[in-house]
Amino acid sequence: MDSLRAAARLQMVLGHLGRPSATAVVAHPTSETISPAISCPQKFQYTLDNNVLTLEQRQFYEKNGFLVIKNLVSDDDIQRFRDEFEKISRSEVKPFGLMVMKDVSILKSEHSLSEKVVSKIQGFQEDEELFRYCRLPQILKYVECFTGPDIMAMHTMLINKPPDSGKKTSRHPLHQDLHYFPFRPPNHIVCAWTAMEHIDRNNGCLVVLPGTHKGHLRPHSYPQWEGGVNILFHGIQDYDQNDARKYLVMEKGDTVFFHPLLIHGSGQNKTQGFRKAISCHFASANCHYIDVKGTSQEFVEKELVQLINRQYGVNYAELKDVWKFRARVVKGERINL
Repeated sequence: MDSLRAAARLQMVLGHLGRPSATAVVAHPTSETISPAISCPQKFQYTLDNNVLTLEQRQFYEKNGFLVIKNLVSDDDIQRFRDEFEKISRSEVKPFGLMVMKDVSILKSEHSLSEKVVSKIQGFQEDEELFRYCRLPQILKYVECFTGPDIMAMHTMLINKPPDSGKKTSRHPLHQDLHYFPFRPPNHIVCAWTAMEHIDRNNGCLVVLPGTHKGHLRPHSYPQWEGGVNILFHGIQDYDQNDARKYLVMEKGDTVFFHPLLIHGSGQNKTQGFRKAISCHFASANCHYIDVKGTSQEFVEKELVQLINRQYGVNYAELKDVWKFRARVVKGERINL
């Protein structure tokens, strides 16, 4: 009898070992208690599989729409970018296609062109020294996590946020970068933004609304701020004032990667120094252009195309003409963009 009972128990145990437990089948795929051997793979919408980002980093970006990588760009590279910016500010070098911008509070100042007058330069794709930023291997290694292997540099900027004149014009209203771009899909676009010095709330650090990258592109317009607003500094007017905000305190060389739908901006510079950062928006070469006529982006198309045509004597008709001119291959090959 005992031998029959033992045989029955053995048959029952072997039967259970031959099929997965019910708990393993229904457990949540992100549960930390599940064994990797029996859990379902987590699905990611905003990052790609390439073994660069850790699971924790991917989960953070998926949830929040941004990710800070500490000490990514060297002091030597940042100094070289600073030196080149100063040369451009003094008109010692004049790369074609570059937009040199002043803060609205000093547009009519008598200061000669210098670092203390220029608040931002855009479109430095023809400046060999500054464009090195877009080709830095340590930057592209992370960019590929969002765009895939064929990468285009689309929008380049070096921001020199001036000390605020008291009119609060050094602020940048909360906005979404996709507002300026006629290419899609947004999940294959990412900005790399590198601090060129210590940045905090005193000198106007970035502020982000975590998780807003999961929303849609919202209408933008100029905010009705006292003191004026810089050209093309459009902002969202209908965001929830109660949305959680995260102020990104960063050290020199720290780099934040963020989604083009993430709502973000920056505060005024309350110091006497100039707060510098360098950035590039990258996109997959598999992205495609769209026609923004009849959309909320028609407003920015008209303003930007007119500005470019007036400044360079060209005859662009659409927003995508501007970005086709600025786009550069930095890795892989050009496909659609």
